[in-house]
Amino acid sequence: MRHRSMGIALATAAALLSIPAQAASGAPAAAAADTPLSQGKAATASSTENAGTPASAAFDGDTGTRWSSAATDSQWLQVDLGASANLSKVVLNWEAAYAKDYKIQVSGDGSTWSDLKSVTGSDGGTDTVDVSGSGRYVRMQGVSRATPYGYSLWEFQVFGTGGTTQPGDTCSTANAAKGRPATASSTENAGTPASAAFDGDTGTRWSSAAADPQWVQVDLGSSQSICKVDLNWEAAYAKAFKIQASADGQTWTTLKDVTGATGGTTSYDVSGTGRYLRIYGTTRATTYGYSLWEVGVHTGSGGSGGPIEGGGDLGPNVIVVDPSTPNLQAKFDQVFSQQESNQFGSQRYQFLLKPGTYNNINAQLGFYTSISGLGLNPDDTKINGDVTVDAGWFNGNATQNFWRSAENLSLNPVNGTDRWAVAQAAPFRRMHVTGGLNLAPNGYGWASGGYIADSKIDGTVGPYSQQQWYTRDSSVGGWTNGVWNMTFTGVQGAPATNFDTGPYTTLDTTPISREKPFLYLDGNQYKVFVPAKRTNARGVSWPANAGSSLPLSQFYVVKPGATAATINQALSQGLNLLFTPGVYHLDQTINVNRANTVVLGLGLATIVPDNGIDAMHVADVDGVKLAGFLIDAGAKKSDTLLQIGGSGASADHSANPTSMQDVFVRIGGAGPGLATNSVVINSDDVIVDHTWIWRADHGDGVGWETNRADYGLVVNGDDVLTTGLFVEHFNKYDVLWNGERGRTIFFQNEKAYDAPNAAAITHDGIVGYAAYKVADSVNTHEAWGLGSYCNFTSDPTIVQQHGFQVPVKAGVKLHSIQVISLGGKGQYAHVVNNTGAPTSGTDTIPSKITSFP
Repeated sequence: MRHRSMGIALATAAALLSIPAQAASGAPAAAAADTPLSQGKAATASSTENAGTPASAAFDGDTGTRWSSAATDSQWLQVDLGASANLSKVVLNWEAAYAKDYKIQVSGDGSTWSDLKSVTGSDGGTDTVDVSGSGRYVRMQGVSRATPYGYSLWEFQVFGTGGTTQPGDTCSTANAAKGRPATASSTENAGTPASAAFDGDTGTRWSSAAADPQWVQVDLGSSQSICKVDLNWEAAYAKAFKIQASADGQTWTTLKDVTGATGGTTSYDVSGTGRYLRIYGTTRATTYGYSLWEVGVHTGSGGSGGPIEGGGDLGPNVIVVDPSTPNLQAKFDQVFSQQESNQFGSQRYQFLLKPGTYNNINAQLGFYTSISGLGLNPDDTKINGDVTVDAGWFNGNATQNFWRSAENLSLNPVNGTDRWAVAQAAPFRRMHVTGGLNLAPNGYGWASGGYIADSKIDGTVGPYSQQQWYTRDSSVGGWTNGVWNMTFTGVQGAPATNFDTGPYTTLDTTPISREKPFLYLDGNQYKVFVPAKRTNARGVSWPANAGSSLPLSQFYVVKPGATAATINQALSQGLNLLFTPGVYHLDQTINVNRANTVVLGLGLATIVPDNGIDAMHVADVDGVKLAGFLIDAGAKKSDTLLQIGGSGASADHSANPTSMQDVFVRIGGAGPGLATNSVVINSDDVIVDHTWIWRADHGDGVGWETNRADYGLVVNGDDVLTTGLFVEHFNKYDVLWNGERGRTIFFQNEKAYDAPNAAAITHDGIVGYAAYKVADSVNTHEAWGLGSYCNFTSDPTIVQQHGFQVPVKAGVKLHSIQVISLGGKGQYAHVVNNTGAPTSGTDTIPSKITSFP
């Protein structure tokens, strides 16, 4: 069930009516003659209307984003300039919900404020207010609203001199929590309230109910860099607890996980950013509840050196070239020689080709290597030559050609046909091949891929030995043969469905799609193009290119060595993320809380959660774009590697869904990895467009319990669409779908090779967990082009009950489904539920059902 207040809907409608023409068209807004001191700086507010209108949106230089407040008069918006500045002018670009009366105020410490100017009788629009004064913090303090809604600003610009980042801030000795509002999960009685732990009096205390877990939290009033926390425990102390921070009081990041504590008075050095701080007790040391005399919170830069700046260079592992770059072929060859067989190494590379024509190039791509054109359209960057993936390193077997990509290029192959013999996690996006495309390795050895989107292949695509393939919103001159599962949606020139007798399943259009964001050059400036959502798409999205561009200055360019605290600080400031190639170990969960945030990776940038934390949480907000990175499970078990939307999420995102594209998840292979859940989607309307969620069957750290991961993809949200879904080898369900009206177009699966015996995977009287289970409670679900394969190498006698398990209801429909025994190592008894012929023998022949029920 979705809920949306009428007030928010009307305010949003009013906002849309007042968007300036340049913002609505996606063109960059005109900038002031001089850059405001406030742009991109840390911002806070007394309130926000919703997660899509944060304080940071008024300081991002984008007149298409805005801050809006709660609908009361005494509301404020402030910015930290980083250091004291001499102020000359403030420019306020009001949305339709403007302030009739307000004050511009300044402060040296963010606590004590002086009025610079009182404005009365404003008529909205753009107010330019001349001021004279100095300070580090500048605030718009609302006095009276002009409408029934809150206050809303497209941009709040502060001009003057100074305001540079203050280096070397230290951890303050002052207690930022003293006297601040506090709440708790429970109190023992009225004499031990939450506030007593923050009153500066060691003779008063908070105490909780006698149960685990319990928590007490404080609102610091604005986002702060938190560097130390003091705890003064009463006799009823916590043996194990977490110190956590949050931007909104709902989504929490663990700053310190304490076990084996002994109570008393202790201090903990931490590093993180948040408005709220929480002590979350998990294990009591006594039979009583938790009890704290005092909690002290100390703030400062935490070593961050002030606000994070956007933009900058692209780091050491991005190779930018143009047609005049000397020895270009040698550069490609050098990286390929290192990466050709480097399946689980830590090196990552991204080639970026500036627009122009490149002659006599053969860019062979190994592991963790991506190649992209920097034009706005594929034909801006032309290669008279090839981008090649072959399987010589693996004796002509292409089934392990993972983790590489090609994007936004035009290829004129030397011999008329380019070779792209890949397996999973190797997208071919936004490409124009003025010839044919061969998806098989030299010698036509085994191949297990793959994915094409938003591409034109003028000639014929030949999959040959490819077992399965998904192609979306593209154009092909022809398509010849295939093995088991070739699925097409929105592809001009695609073959007709013939699943009764062959491998093809074809839908004329893709119901909902949005192409992946990509980096390009606008003159000499890097920008990220964010394509618009399409409905019932057919053919490529270019050269029309509906969408908008974001300057690199609105991205924190993440480079090797960056910490999770810095990444989260950048996000809290309103920056997007551009991960450059590298491996990033995290000691905090990355929290994406702002609507329309872009998190884009280059060169298969890889994030690894350490110490059992989750890797990334996305709030239940509109339009987040996750694209182009790999999450690698850590050695200590995480609960959920990627979570989209908190538990119970129910907001309607149909107009602007969150998308997850070329985001890959791996548990084991590069070393032991553990996770209960790999990806959990709680938000409604999410688009999952090409993912490979893989519990490793080879490499290091592989074993039934060594890299245990129970679930691959769990969908709890409604109206979720997956296109190009590859999920393999999980200990329980590979896909578990609990949300209503879900849709999947193309699914590829192998069951876990290493199931030790039938007993280990027997549940509810059923042998084997279905590869794709739709919960019994679901009433409406539909899927096309599904395949599950078994290869029970540890016990070939296992007979799996079925590949797919769904409720038998009129609204639940499956099309083009099959199960396959790979060489007779295990068998399936049925395809769906108890329907469909069993597999048998060693001939690797599919058992199919054209439609169910």
